[in-house]
This record gives sequence, C-alpha cells and structure tokens, in this order.
Amino acid sequence: MTDFAHLFSAEGPLVQAIPGYVPRPQQVEMAQQIGQAIRGNRILVAEAGTGTGKTFAYLVPALMSGGKVIVSTGTKTLQDQLFNRDLPTVRAALKVPVSIALLKGRANYVCHYHLERNERDGRFHTPQDAADLRAISRFARLTQSGDKAECTDVREDSAAWIAATSTRDNCLGQDCPQVKECFVMQARRTAMEADVVVVNHHLFFADVMLRDEGMGELLPACNTVIFDEAHQLPETASLFFGETVSTAQVLELARDTRSETVSGARDCIALIDETRALEKAARDLRLVFGTESARLSAAQAAEQQGFAEQADALAAALGKMEAVLETQAERSEGLANCLRRAQEMGERLTRWRSPDEKDLIRWVEVFAQSLALNATPLHVSDVFKRQLEAQPRAWVFTSATLAVGKDFGHYNRELGLAWMEPAPMTAVWGSPFDYDAQALLYAPQGMPDPNAPDYVEAVARTALPLIRAARGRAFVLCTSLRAMRRVHELIADGLQRANDPLPLLLQGEGSRSELLDRFRKLGNAILVASQSFWEGVDVPGDALSLVVIDKLPFAPPDDPVLAARVEHMQRQGLSPFIHHQLPRAVISMKQGAGRLIRTERDRGVLCICDPRMIEKSYGKVVWRSLPPMRRTRVEAEAVAFLDTLPPPRGNA
Repeated sequence: MTDFAHLFSAEGPLVQAIPGYVPRPQQVEMAQQIGQAIRGNRILVAEAGTGTGKTFAYLVPALMSGGKVIVSTGTKTLQDQLFNRDLPTVRAALKVPVSIALLKGRANYVCHYHLERNERDGRFHTPQDAADLRAISRFARLTQSGDKAECTDVREDSAAWIAATSTRDNCLGQDCPQVKECFVMQARRTAMEADVVVVNHHLFFADVMLRDEGMGELLPACNTVIFDEAHQLPETASLFFGETVSTAQVLELARDTRSETVSGARDCIALIDETRALEKAARDLRLVFGTESARLSAAQAAEQQGFAEQADALAAALGKMEAVLETQAERSEGLANCLRRAQEMGERLTRWRSPDEKDLIRWVEVFAQSLALNATPLHVSDVFKRQLEAQPRAWVFTSATLAVGKDFGHYNRELGLAWMEPAPMTAVWGSPFDYDAQALLYAPQGMPDPNAPDYVEAVARTALPLIRAARGRAFVLCTSLRAMRRVHELIADGLQRANDPLPLLLQGEGSRSELLDRFRKLGNAILVASQSFWEGVDVPGDALSLVVIDKLPFAPPDDPVLAARVEHMQRQGLSPFIHHQLPRAVISMKQGAGRLIRTERDRGVLCICDPRMIEKSYGKVVWRSLPPMRRTRVEAEAVAFLDTLPPPRGNA
C-alpha cells in the first residue's frame, strides 16, 4: 500500500523535486482518501478549500495506482496546465513510468479539409481574418498536435478558427479525404494508449452521449475518473443531455452547403438559392425578439408576435434545402454530410415544436446576433447514475465549492450519487490559509432592499471608498449585466469627481484572458464584471486586494429552466428554495469569494453588499459557508485594513 505520508513529507520526493513545495496535512489526508477510493472502486465527493493543493492530492494517488485514469477539468486552460505543468512535475518527482495524453473537443484542432477548402474559396469578412487563416495554415504545416492553443500568432477568438476547424456537425469522419492526417484522430489514438488522459467536462459528456446512444466512444475505458472543478458538472450535464437548434447552427449549415455546392455541384443553382432562403429565415426568426438578450420559456416565446410564423418559415426553408440536397448528395462527401446535418437539424426542430418528452424544459435564449431553441432535461441524475453503475471503477469529485457547510446532499442528489450503493464517501478539508489574519469580510450597514430602485447606486457608493483605500486592485462582481454596466458608470463618475485616475476596466471590452492580463499588468486597476468572472479566475499577489459582490447570486426567478425545476420540486413536495436555489447560491458565492485569497501571502477585503446575508435566516447559511475571515459591519474598519496593505506595484 502506498505510503502517502512519506510522499508528501518534508523528506519525500515532492519536496526534493519541486522548488517551493510545502507539505500540508490537508493534502496528505485528501491523497489518502483518494487512494482508498481508487483501491475500493468507491465514489468520493471531496471539497478542498483554496490552497489545499488538491491537484497534487489527486495526481499522486492517480499516478501510483497502476491503472488507467481519466482526469476531467472545468476548462481548457486547466487542462493545459495539468498536461503541460502539473502532471509532468509529479511524474518526474515520483519517477513513475506513466504515459500521459491530452484530449480536447474537435473544435480545438486544425482540420486539414476545412482549412484547405476555405483557403481556396478565399471568402473573408476582414483582411485580418485572411491574414489569420494564412497564419493557421503555416502552423498546420509545422505542428505535431494541431492544437489551436499552441498557435500563439492567432487570437483564440479570431473568426478564422471557424474556417480552420471542424464541428461534430460538419466533420466528415472516416469519409474525409484527409482522414489519415487528421489531428483529432491522432489525439484520440494517443489517448486510447495512454495511462492518464486529461479531458474537460464538455468532452467527457460528449463521450457519455455517444455511449448512451450506442454510437461508439471518444474516451478509453478506465479504472478511475477524477473530476476537478466538479461543481460545474450538473450544468454541463444539463447542456449535453438536452438538445439545441440555434440560428447560428442554421447559418453555418447554409454557408457550408453553399461552399460544398460551389466545390462539388456548381451547376446546381437551386441549391445556392435555397441556402440564401434558409439564411433569411434564420435571421427573420432572430428579429422577432428585437435587440435585447433574453431567456424565455416556450410558452412565453409563443406569445411573441410573429414567433410561430417565423418558426414555421424556418422549418419550411430547411425542408426545401434538404429536398434539393437529396438530389445532389452523391456528388461529394461534403454534400452528403450537409444532407445528414439538415435531416438531423430538421428532426431536432420538429421535436422542439411538437414535444413528446415530458421531462424536458423547452425554452428560448436570445443573444445579440442569434437565437437558440433549447430543450433541457429537468434532471440529469438518471443518466449520470447509469454511467456510475456501468462498470466497477473509482469516481472522485472534487472542488473548492461542493458543500453547504459540510452537507453534500444537494450535490449528490443533482448527479444521482445520493442513490448509489454503497453510499459515496464524503470529506471537507478547509483551506490552510490564515484567513483571520489575511482577510476581512465586510457587510455594510444601511443597505436598501436588493429590489429597491436605488440599490445599484448604493452598491457603487459602498464600493468607492474601499476602491480608493485599496488604490484600485479591485474586482466589483455583479449578478446581472445591467447592474454591471450601471455600477461601472457610477464608479467612473465617482473617480472623476475625486480626480482619481485609477484605471477602470469593464467586462466585454476584450476577451476574458485579455482583460485579466491587463488587470494583472496594471497593478492598480478596477475590473467591473458579471458572473463569468466569479470562477476560474486566478489573480494571486498584490494586484487584487478587494472583491465587492453586489448581491447573493440567486438565479432570477423568471429564468425558464429554474421556473420549471421549481414547479417539478413543488409537485414532489420538496422546498425548491431549501433544496435547490439556496445551495446553488451558496456554492456560487463561495466561488466569488474565492477570488480574493489565492496564496499564503495575499491579503484583502471581501465586501458583500446584500443585506439579506445578515437580516434573513437563509443569509446566515451563506455567511457560515464563507471562509473564516474576520468580520465587520463598520466601513472605517474595512478602510483601515486596506490602508495597511503595501502600495500597488506597476503603474500605481
């Protein structure tokens, strides 16, 4: 049996091989529990506070187990960090002969077929897109992996990537003329042979779906599955076990069909005409909802003037294009693939408009440029439980935020773990940080009700003196985009009045990675953002010393998915608030609070403006779930704490 206490000790291989490594008792205990779960093919659900070192705590027993392991993470950034840094570091320290592989979804790899076809067609919206595609082409000739993350000359969000990669819809699979050179196939072959495979949650569930439908598999069979950032799993599972038809997908199909027609059936003018008619139908459906983004139930969407007629028009246009495609599909693999996509899309659209599955939530999401018709399962527990029961293996679920206090009931019910035999092992390890010395939790007095018309103004008034005391170095996190924009305006105005030239950033002014990079480099910036910055954001050190949160992060009650789940739970005799909404808010709040203290040296103030945290009984559940910081309700104490921090570096 592996001696984890020695491996993690001051005399062990990790200390000797890794500069700056410090043994932590929580890390040893976590590794021992994971080792026990792996040996017994058990389920372990484990919360490990920030700074526990959970990555090494699961990698050491995984590498020492001798079996095949899949590690699934929340984001591609974490995947890259695990594969390029953490796994090689631990493997070298332990001196174990373990092979590792990285596997991402197909849209992350250059596709030779689509790259060449789109280079040849030469249709670009901007000169920059054309230049980016040429850079991708040069990269494709030199790269071993084809992974777009390695192509540093082209921005991750460049439109050229759409022309240089494939999707599940437009991939030709074994019919592709360049299947032998395919980077995706190569990555999958490597993964099948490796001892440890690093994937992300999206890819894991894409594999679950294929197996569930009897369509094969993307991932190898294994002895152990480890989910890092496991709090994201219920949301990701809902996305994958549902269905979507979006106007963006329709436009992509129309464009691909037109391009394949030009290549393989140039004389079929009718097909070109039908692609343009389909594009018009998709755009007309989006225009039904005006300019504002929104989330609506199917019933609410049906009440919108013109929705039913435009949905009919889209279905008709798709049917007409499909009929012409049937006459041309034999002329090329690309056209045959477009026909298959049109048929599948037509079936999804029919199911959405005439549902026969009662446990699906049908809803519409309106974006700035597109619209999606979604069908989301009421619960994912049954499908996920089938995976857990499929074959004996160990399952480890870990994150800094899974429990409410020490209770995992909410999480275990969402994923079907609560009904497993034997029952899952559970454990909570607190952070090793000295929160009492490093941080202060400030709950301001005199805040209005969060629904009051002047609430956003009160948040900005509360934030300003703290921001100025911290000399910038602040995240202001809002629960809605509207509040975010208004808070940004008010803070800008307040800084201008005070003649304080602190740099002020706003979510949306660049990609998330660009904004974070600017924030770190400036050293004294303020970033006003919404919930997309509540997790997966790491700014250790002096650049972040203040986090202000406007409200407890309850999902809006009119959200169509939440409304349907609330109704379902009420029918079961459960309290939706106690069993669903409050636990979700606690986990989300813990994520937001976790942005502040990232290392043993970080210090700062967490300000939560929402008076419900103090005044309501359920607010105390949130209060008790937060890290054990010193607490105050006095502004002067928060300002004094910030005044003791060392001055900002960089441009301050």
